[in-house]
Amino acid sequence: MPRLETHIGDLTLKNPVIAAPAEHMIADGGLKAAIKAGAGAVVMKSTNESLPAKAQLRAAEYVALDSRWRPVPWGPDADPSTMILSRSGLHPLGFEAWLDQCISHYRIARDHDCLLIPSVILADLDHALDMALQVQQAGLPVLEFNIGTPYAREAAKGAVSTETAANRVAELTRAMTERLDIPVWVKLTGQSSDVPQLARAAADAGGQAAIVAGRLLGMLPDLDTQEPMLGTSGGFGGFWNLPLTCHWLALCRATLNGKADLIGINGVTGGHDVARAMLAGASAAGLASAVMLRGFDVIRESVETLDTYCKDKGMAANDLIGRAADARKAFADMPELDDHWKQFVPRESL
Repeated sequence: MPRLETHIGDLTLKNPVIAAPAEHMIADGGLKAAIKAGAGAVVMKSTNESLPAKAQLRAAEYVALDSRWRPVPWGPDADPSTMILSRSGLHPLGFEAWLDQCISHYRIARDHDCLLIPSVILADLDHALDMALQVQQAGLPVLEFNIGTPYAREAAKGAVSTETAANRVAELTRAMTERLDIPVWVKLTGQSSDVPQLARAAADAGGQAAIVAGRLLGMLPDLDTQEPMLGTSGGFGGFWNLPLTCHWLALCRATLNGKADLIGINGVTGGHDVARAMLAGASAAGLASAVMLRGFDVIRESVETLDTYCKDKGMAANDLIGRAADARKAFADMPELDDHWKQFVPRESL
């Protein structure tokens, strides 16, 4: 088995580096660049039937921030620790044109041993089911069902969905998996107090993979204007989110107990972060903000870095899955360290 090969449900990826969707994946050039950069899978920018969701893209704004919350230049020279605050929107094409783009790039991806993944984001369930059936009829082998966008409370009513209740996740996933013969990967929100229960609900309802987890909403005041940066709240992402993602992955792994595979997303900036997500329980990990900010070489470098890491460890990528998650202990199981805490406080506090 090739060193980087991984499995998600019924499907095999040549490597676990997924080019996750954002604005850089809207045009043909971006999709082709991600495929040619060596991604194991490329996810199309999500679509649905909502015109307000498409209009949201026309009002989208983005800012790159350093660790002091100062805007920094956008581009390939940006530090990997750069964070992004943004307002986004859905794919601007109508559904038929979007599906044509999926089909043509599925063929291109197949020629590069890459999996092209269409993504439908929930607005109205009947419309989502109809779109999903057309995706299947077009011969595409998998569907991402996105019910975890961060924007539902801020967007126009009914434009997109952020599902935070397990029973609702189960209902929606079951409706989709009962209508489709192809695998369904369910993208979940991180705006929940219990992401593992959402993952379990998706798995019990037939989802072959749970994508953990969508970005959080944030609002940052600008000290000069004393108004919200970008004028409102936005999705907030960056390297800082990786420990949260890995925490949820580890808990989801324990909760699912093999019922479905996991895909990590949020905070992944390169190949070592892909390895960290896999150690936490993911079978693959997606990069979006890092690629949108610094370019498609991030994908190529991530694959190379992960390959070097596995080679140095004498392991295949699949061997990484869950090793850290399974070694994770509860606080009550940790040894006492006899006033160890005193080494980590200012001297005056003692």
